Amino acid sequence: MQEIGAFTGHIDVAQLALIAFTIFFFGLVFYLRREDRREGYPLEEDTTGRPEESGVIWIPEPKTFNLPHGGTFRAPNDERETRTFKLERMFVWPGSPSRPTGNPMLDAVGPGAYAERKDEPDLTMDGEPKIVPLRSAAAKEFYLESRDPDPRGMEVVGADRKVAGTIKDVWIDRSEYIARYYEVELPGGGVTPATESTAAEGESGAPPAASTARKTVLLPVNFSDMEMPARQIYVNAILSSQFADVPKLKKPDSITFLEEEKITAYYGGGQLYATPQRAEPWL
Repeated sequence: MQEIGAFTGHIDVAQLALIAFTIFFFGLVFYLRREDRREGYPLEEDTTGRPEESGVIWIPEPKTFNLPHGGTFRAPNDERETRTFKLERMFVWPGSPSRPTGNPMLDAVGPGAYAERKDEPDLTMDGEPKIVPLRSAAAKEFYLESRDPDPRGMEVVGADRKVAGTIKDVWIDRSEYIARYYEVELPGGGVTPATESTAAEGESGAPPAASTARKTVLLPVNFSDMEMPARQIYVNAILSSQFADVPKLKKPDSITFLEEEKITAYYGGGQLYATPQRAEPWL
């Protein structure tokens, strides 16, 4: 006599449910593993740069995505990295570390690496620039909470404990209602001593033309620590003299995806490359 719920003497509803779940689970894993290959694949061989074979079934069919503010994006696609990085391999075997040969804080190397995102501003749902300075007309309805310290006017101190500049303004995210960047005004228009000595005279010995060097740079809030007793903003990522080389903006009141990548990468690269000692092993 069969038990209640049994189809035969050996299969019942619980077994069928387990089999169905197992099939569904493996199907889900297979689907997700294909979908996560829409970007970044196929992989490239470490030593030759040749695309690796991903097989027939693991790369999904191209899909076209509609972007929120117009345009489309198709993935996967055949786009590959075209930049030439200033690196040299330390060993010949795959997985070998590489040694930077240029300025790693500006050359998209190691912790200073960045993606080549669109050189366009991030937009709100209304199609307006999302990240803007408080002084701009787009931020006229925003203000700093009166019970919080106002960073404007505070000194910015680098990892060498020297003053790099002064906070001129705060850039806010109009969608998230938070501060994203501090705008730092540099003394002398942001010209480093090395640049000053080079630009002091032209090749003919004539006085240099009027300086067009930028006077302000952006500092991501996440790379800063506020020291209220001294009314200073401390930045451990880079030295005071290195603020002059922070990637600049094309427009004074807006920032693009690519500019955000470069600026954040510069400070990230400083965590390892700001001084020669930081790149050395601890033990």
